Amino acid sequence: MGKKINSLEDLGGFVFSTNKDFEYDNNDEQQETLPNNEQKLEAHLDKKNRGGKIATIIKGFEGTDDDLKALAKQLKTLCGVGGSAKDNEIIIQGNFRDKIMDYLTKEGYKVKRVGS
Repeated sequence: MGKKINSLEDLGGFVFSTNKDFEYDNNDEQQETLPNNEQKLEAHLDKKNRGGKIATIIKGFEGTDDDLKALAKQLKTLCGVGGSAKDNEIIIQGNFRDKIMDYLTKEGYKVKRVGS
């Protein structure tokens, strides 16, 4: 049995067109990862939809999924906790915002503290 299709994105985003002059433009090119000193990240704390548990969220990463996942792995290892990386966000379990901000600043990222 094949993979279940849940949305049009699973089909590649293009299904059918009646336009005779339509040309399919495949935009699967990954964007280049910006250098650390050009990244503008935001560090958030979040409790919503997590059963009252706190998570540190890093938003604003611009780059490839592989680079995002590599940075997430470094942060998870630094804090010794779990987390995930998707949609240009890194979610780290627990309140590690200050520790993560210090690390990212030392690595050359521009990090802004958002929220209290």
